[in-house]
Amino acid sequence: MRDVDPWKTHSSEVTYDNPWIQVTEHQVTHPDGSPGIYGVVHMKNIATGVVPVDEEGFTWLVGQWRYCLNAYSWEIPEGGALDEDPLAGAKRELLEEAGLSADQWELLQTIHTSNSVTDEVAHIYLATGIRKEAEPTPEPSEQLTLKRLPLAEAVEMVMTGRITDAISVAGLLRAERVLAAKVFV
Repeated sequence: MRDVDPWKTHSSEVTYDNPWIQVTEHQVTHPDGSPGIYGVVHMKNIATGVVPVDEEGFTWLVGQWRYCLNAYSWEIPEGGALDEDPLAGAKRELLEEAGLSADQWELLQTIHTSNSVTDEVAHIYLATGIRKEAEPTPEPSEQLTLKRLPLAEAVEMVMTGRITDAISVAGLLRAERVLAAKVFV
């Protein structure tokens, strides 16, 4: 059966821990019966992403240097919800990163970002009824550039490989499809 766990865990040891992640090494028996190890990166935050779309069909992207990739990245407003509901975290991130709030919120997608090494779950929302509330207030570790552009242009950035962040790719493609379906309803 495919829904029966074929792995056997013998022991687990936390090998690294900080405020954002915990790494655990597991001594296991592989599905084929051979011994092995498996490392899991546990994300302490629930990832959230927001595709804000205004009445003109424009969205906002956030640009920033991503340390892990050693590269600049264009993304939807996103971050983590720690000790809060994912929707509350998404609303907070939209306000912090873009200075925006929204009247309507819809869960677009729940994804696992890299399920071979991490248990990270991301909730991606479509936000409409957009209002400018304040100036963005990024965290000290963020140096952000905000860009307003047509949703179709952001989707084209996905299709040409200029947006590679998994949460952004999933969110933008799903938002385009959901909004297109609403036009025909």
